[in-house]
Amino acid sequence: MTSPQDHYTPEQQQALEHVKQAEKEASNIPGISPDIQLRPINKVAVIGAGTMGGGIAMNYANAGIPVVMLELKQEALDKGLDIIRKNYQRTVSKGKLSQEDMDKRMALLSGTLSYDDLGDVDLVIEAVFESMNVKRQVFGTLDKVCKPGAILASNTSTLDVDEIAASTNRPQDVIGLHFFSPANVMRLLEIVRGEKTADDALATCLNMAKNIKKVAVVSGVCFGFIGNRMLEPYAREAHRLILEGATPAQVDGVMTATGLAMGVLSMYDLAGIDVGYMVRESRRDEINHDPGYCRLADELYHLGRYGQKTGRGFYIYEDREKKEDPEVNQLAEKIAADLGIQRREISNEEIHDRCLYMLINEGIQILDEGIALRSGDIDLVWINGYGFPAWLGGPMHYAEQIGLKKILDSIRHYRDTLGEYGTMWFEPAPLLEKLVAEGKTRIEKI
Repeated sequence: MTSPQDHYTPEQQQALEHVKQAEKEASNIPGISPDIQLRPINKVAVIGAGTMGGGIAMNYANAGIPVVMLELKQEALDKGLDIIRKNYQRTVSKGKLSQEDMDKRMALLSGTLSYDDLGDVDLVIEAVFESMNVKRQVFGTLDKVCKPGAILASNTSTLDVDEIAASTNRPQDVIGLHFFSPANVMRLLEIVRGEKTADDALATCLNMAKNIKKVAVVSGVCFGFIGNRMLEPYAREAHRLILEGATPAQVDGVMTATGLAMGVLSMYDLAGIDVGYMVRESRRDEINHDPGYCRLADELYHLGRYGQKTGRGFYIYEDREKKEDPEVNQLAEKIAADLGIQRREISNEEIHDRCLYMLINEGIQILDEGIALRSGDIDLVWINGYGFPAWLGGPMHYAEQIGLKKILDSIRHYRDTLGEYGTMWFEPAPLLEKLVAEGKTRIEKI
């Protein structure tokens, strides 16, 4: 009988070993003693019973920890608990969970409409709308009702955790816990360490992640943290390539052929084109200098094409079947004509290099800034949160296999050949230039 390992090449075996090693190292945080006294987590609260809040709550119920979910309206609370029940029911019907275990887990979940019921929780996770004003309001209230020493966590995917912490009188207790959707399935947990986050709060969350079977990676504070900040240039190039002449299916096909679980445009359709639009709205100042920036996605948003949930986005969705949409290509042609972008045939190699090398370049910059502690942490984020194949070792390990000089040469090539767009966006990370200049083959801070 052959084991799955027999099917891997030596390079893939090496990549998988790298991932295993990265998982061991991820919870080792410089300056924090392994003997640090942890805070007890005996009861958890989740603010928001939507898809994300419900998924987060299930992680704790699965680990035998009682959870109280807070919503503004009874109807929303009932709906949230009902969806959790149906999720468990589906697992029971597949024979993967006993009815008895399901009943035990449901019994650990309760709901409330009042913040006053959160006075005894050890950890509260906010999973409300991605708006700084809303989050500041929630944290201001939690500051008043939660007991001293309770950890106050935000599930924000892009917002400034330090600014959220500033709306409380206990910034040392505030942390980011960025779960990935669906939160009861996805293994990644980005733990965002604020400027004033206490060491014991961070250590407690790392330990808690193990209890709820998550792969935890610590990130510093910046737009999008590790994962979503790297997603930005990757997605930007995917969108731009369609204006230049590629189709969504071609761009996504190159990514899946490389080994990614899903192409970036299919991912936007799944996550919601409206969600991507809202993130861009919060950053218009940084992206306005490029009139073509994700312009196709903006147009789809204005047409009410939000992706899978509306049946149309970059693709058409009919009964779970995904089809190409000629209208999207026509729209891309029109936008390109408006912006004076010359359309041409795009090779698969160009798609691969522009999307993935800009993703890798951003990862190197994140490492240089100290947002990520080590390149292996970045690999874990992309494998467990974004479907990057483990047998390629994650984007940083993959870059080392390709060769850092080759990546740098390619980035410089596009900077020089894509005209104004190239000079605008294809800026090699200084650390990448330094590593290549010194003949280094590994991605590490120097």
